[in-house]
Amino acid sequence: MKQDSTRNISYTVDCEDYVHVVKFNPFDSGDSCSLIAYGGNNYVVVGTCRFQEEDAEVEGMQYKTLRTFHHGIRVDAIAWSPETRLDAIPPQIRFCTAASDRKLRLFTSDLQDKNEYKTFDGHSDYINDLVFAPNEGQEIASVSDDHTCRVWDLEGNEKAHFVLRSPGMSVCWHPEEAFKLMVAEKNGTIRFYDLITQQAILSLECEQIPLMSADWCLKNPLKIGAVAGSDWLIWDITRSSYPQDKRPVHVDRARLFSWSRVNENLFATTGYPGKTTTQLLVHHLGHPQPILTGTAAVGSGLTWHRTLPLCAVGGDHKIFFWVTEM
Repeated sequence: MKQDSTRNISYTVDCEDYVHVVKFNPFDSGDSCSLIAYGGNNYVVVGTCRFQEEDAEVEGMQYKTLRTFHHGIRVDAIAWSPETRLDAIPPQIRFCTAASDRKLRLFTSDLQDKNEYKTFDGHSDYINDLVFAPNEGQEIASVSDDHTCRVWDLEGNEKAHFVLRSPGMSVCWHPEEAFKLMVAEKNGTIRFYDLITQQAILSLECEQIPLMSADWCLKNPLKIGAVAGSDWLIWDITRSSYPQDKRPVHVDRARLFSWSRVNENLFATTGYPGKTTTQLLVHHLGHPQPILTGTAAVGSGLTWHRTLPLCAVGGDHKIFFWVTEM
């Protein structure tokens, strides 16, 4: 858990394998540590992190692996359930993965004897993103290259099915808007669906392609961000269906967009995983230039800590962490 000053990486954690995806638990799990999950070529590791930025008794960062889950196939996306609790007796860990075999897997564990998983079949192509319903955690939404967004119950039954006009790249569920789902498509359209009527109720346009990633701001549900082409784009959905703000940031095309969970003006973008390094940029809407530039050897995945201005990216046998200013 060393601090790495040479490339301004705040902390690193060594991993057994290439890290394809990394995800902080965005929900309060009842413990002072933060849960983090990362996926490799055939397993998912769940661990806890504690940082000196939140606990003066910690030197740098403390990381501990809680459990390694055999997955048997490359992990492409991970979503945490709000039902995950470390303060329950016994504790409950619940998360869902998307894998390269086009299936979802729902894992439930008490970190002791109970370790179950269920497989959800239905998508006919690569699954790009998935998310749990943020309040009760009783449903999971997923989007795929098969031009669909599907909503599942925890038994793997399909509860809703939206036909898209291009591959679905991102899907978001906001705790303050529990009956709406945001779906971002590769063709540059972001739509909001009413889950009760199962109708599209609002759409936003990038006017450029390919849209690779979009996110719904936790701190301000009127704000949407995305990356398309080499630009980031920001919408205020009350003002226009076209972006209010956009800027070219990644020469080699942008790959991921993610809002900070603690500040509505803070977000991160990554460039395409290159042959040698991937660029991570942290942006603040009040600043014309990125406030932090990081590089990681062939990075993948992007995730923000629940309560700190700290983000993480996976890489070759490592997870990299950057702490930024608010």
